[in-house]
Amino acid sequence: MDFIKILTELMKENNLNQTQLANLLGIKQSQVSEWLKGKSKPGYDNLKNLCIALGVSADIVLGLKDL
Repeated sequence: MDFIKILTELMKENNLNQTQLANLLGIKQSQVSEWLKGKSKPGYDNLKNLCIALGVSADIVLGLKDL
């Protein structure tokens, strides 16, 4: 599964929209939108914060383990 599908699924599981996720991460909603469109991917700090906010390991977010 690619990053866009993984992030979309994790957002659904946590009942989060782009704005809510952005607020959890302390970033702009437009950045989350860029991720979901495949125009960019999170850097180390955002990836780490994403894992913490969603309560999942980096292996899941990176697609190394199944959801």
